[in-house]
Amino acid sequence: MKFLITAGPTREYLDPVRFISNPATGTLGYFVAKKAKQRGHSVTVITGPCSFSEIRGVKKIQVESALEMKDAVEKEFLSCDVLVMTAAVSDWRPEKRYREKLKMKRPWKLKLIPNPDILKSVEKIKKGNQVVVGFALESTSIIENARKKLNEKKLDMLVANTVENFGDSSRNNEIFVLYPDGKIKDCSGYSKRKLASFLVLEIERHNKLKRRK
Repeated sequence: MKFLITAGPTREYLDPVRFISNPATGTLGYFVAKKAKQRGHSVTVITGPCSFSEIRGVKKIQVESALEMKDAVEKEFLSCDVLVMTAAVSDWRPEKRYREKLKMKRPWKLKLIPNPDILKSVEKIKKGNQVVVGFALESTSIIENARKKLNEKKLDMLVANTVENFGDSSRNNEIFVLYPDGKIKDCSGYSKRKLASFLVLEIERHNKLKRRK
């Protein structure tokens, strides 16, 4: 299969030196890409600014902003079999990006506008045989909120975890994989490497089921 994986954070610049971002490391995306490659799949990774190590035989596309990631995903999605959206894409960006460094040292209001929802845009062009895996980071009502996102975006799988599992942390936190048929797999306590391996094998299984239909 042809895997398309997003990884890392995005940066939304206010001026040439300041930006809005998050502490995503790209680690889970790296492990998913590495496992998929080991399993003999073709792999492309679209990564935001993070220390994403090179993987031999894996195509890497570097982006920075949410809009850049959206454009790259839409372009590559047309020819992929699987999309795994591990990237932590910024929900908002500054309404205005200043060309010069801001020097003001007084209180002021910063207006943010929402970034486009990449999974929603993918939903519109998704083909029946493509597998799309989304992620939900929640601080409350993890299953309820994740189920809503899974259904609204018509995902084949959704990985829901808590904010405690963000960044470099990977153990002793709640992680659940949800499916459209109502099934839930409890992966709490999985390392990112183990979770990545589980997801690749589940994607392979899901792909086989789609082919039989």
